[in-house]
Amino acid sequence: MSAPAYRRVAVTGLGLGLVSPLGNAPATFFDNLLNGVSGVRPLPPGQELDGLNTRIAAQSDYNPADHLPKARASMLDRHAQMALISANNALQSTAFATAGYDPARVGVYWGTGMGGAQAIAAATRAVYQQGAQRLHPFTVIRVMSNAAASAIAQDHGLRGPCLTYSVACASSAISIGEAFQAVRAGGVDAAVAGGSEALITRLVVQAWEALQTLAMHGDADGAQACRPFSAGRSGFVLGEGAACVVLEDYARATRRGAAIHAELVGYGASCDATHVTKPDEAGQTAAMRAALAQAGIPPEAVQYINAHGTATQVGDVIETNAIKHVFGAHAKRLAVSSTKSMHGHMMGATGAMEFLATVMALAQGAIPPTAHWLGPDPLCDLDWVPNEGRRHPNLAYAMSNSFAFGGSNAALLVRRAGAATGPAP
Repeated sequence: MSAPAYRRVAVTGLGLGLVSPLGNAPATFFDNLLNGVSGVRPLPPGQELDGLNTRIAAQSDYNPADHLPKARASMLDRHAQMALISANNALQSTAFATAGYDPARVGVYWGTGMGGAQAIAAATRAVYQQGAQRLHPFTVIRVMSNAAASAIAQDHGLRGPCLTYSVACASSAISIGEAFQAVRAGGVDAAVAGGSEALITRLVVQAWEALQTLAMHGDADGAQACRPFSAGRSGFVLGEGAACVVLEDYARATRRGAAIHAELVGYGASCDATHVTKPDEAGQTAAMRAALAQAGIPPEAVQYINAHGTATQVGDVIETNAIKHVFGAHAKRLAVSSTKSMHGHMMGATGAMEFLATVMALAQGAIPPTAHWLGPDPLCDLDWVPNEGRRHPNLAYAMSNSFAFGGSNAALLVRRAGAATGPAP
């Protein structure tokens, strides 16, 4: 029996497909990353977070009224609003409506860790603090984890699969990976993929404080609190946002003259099956190796990794060891950085945001740094691109890692548009 004929998959939908603490246009976002700008700020008053130890976060700045009709925005939780805004902009950038796609052959693949957390917080306040006898009529719709994917499909008339992945911190990396698999195998012709999260509520922040994984401030305003792979790191900073890309059959995108930002060539997913919170080197290794195997390239072909890099004491060491296990002697030649140091940890949205950053690194031939790096930890001994972005005009292959509570791991492998295709299908 002959092997199935898989299609190449183009990343075409970058446009303005994000809402982030570092700006809502990709060019602004990536320039800020390259320059080591921090999106971490003190939390403004009035968010019912007084009394908590944590007073910093990486919040996104947007006004729903500038992007969505009032009635539409009122139906959506903050994470779904950001999702719809990011998708609207990404789809505009692809001229999707005029591309001749059958809407039944276009899917929506979205990731979120906790869905409508803001709506849950509002409903909880209304009932238990204000004694409300009736809740807002859209409460159920706002809380639904699939509300973001549904809104994207509805507003753009997309009638293919509409799927939501909730896999903690790997949610949106897995949504992109599964969309890639569907386009590659011919299940759909194109897919809108990404993720969104808005978790800066008292309940969520206090829950993370209880796990003792949030960063101590470290400086006056907390902007430099997140220091992945660095000596003296103390944990991550919560972030929020949304990021969206469009994946298309490469041949069809080429025929219609679409701007192809990169080619997605490999996806690996695995489960540690060991511990609900402690990461596992074997599971992370398996995901990265699976992505390389699907792409059909040797480890030495990869030049940059956007690491999961949460700045926790244990997690950073395990990821360092997993990278060394997969890449061997080449690991020392890799550029590896964690952009969470600047945009925070967006949980279910972070994989998509970091994938977008990885694609832009390839497209621009530039690698963002690991910001706020204070000095080497002997157990984290790779090239972390410390504090300053780096030009790399010959960058051809890059990987984005996402690892999650529950033991789920995902790795996405991309090739620069126009780079030699090598052995990848």
